[in-house]
Amino acid sequence: MQKQLFVIALAASVAIPAFAQDEPQKPKPPAGHDHSSTGHTHSGSKAFGRPGDPTKVARTIVVEMRDPVEFFPADITVMTGETVRFVVVNTGKHEHEMVLGTMKELEAHGEMMKQQKDMHHDEPHMAQVAPGKSGVIVWQFTRPGEFYYACLVEDHFELGMYGKIRVR
Repeated sequence: MQKQLFVIALAASVAIPAFAQDEPQKPKPPAGHDHSSTGHTHSGSKAFGRPGDPTKVARTIVVEMRDPVEFFPADITVMTGETVRFVVVNTGKHEHEMVLGTMKELEAHGEMMKQQKDMHHDEPHMAQVAPGKSGVIVWQFTRPGEFYYACLVEDHFELGMYGKIRVR
């Protein structure tokens, strides 16, 4: 347990300064298929919010992705209007991702990924994370409701790798 906490703290200390600058730096997706090349770029507002300003983050939430298929924590509460920095840490041995959305959007996106197995994400509400690495999502939740985050890699979503975000 102490080792996991150390890994999370280390990942947060490395990831947070890189994204606290005025201009966030986005890692390039691996060679292959990304949403921008399929016409599925959604960089603007969504039902669950919009990309957040890294200089106006209200708090940071560390989300751990574990093998075989789980998020910790699996339930998060935020306030309407709050800008959150998610530091997404992959403690597993398999690639995972965190994708924000409504359940309907996540289900549809999961189906699309089954059709395009080499798809890679490069959107503000998504972070693909290799084993032992971390990623960051900065998001502002603009309206109350229940929204979700999921791993859409392979069959992880179907196996229950998702969590709930309550916006109050």
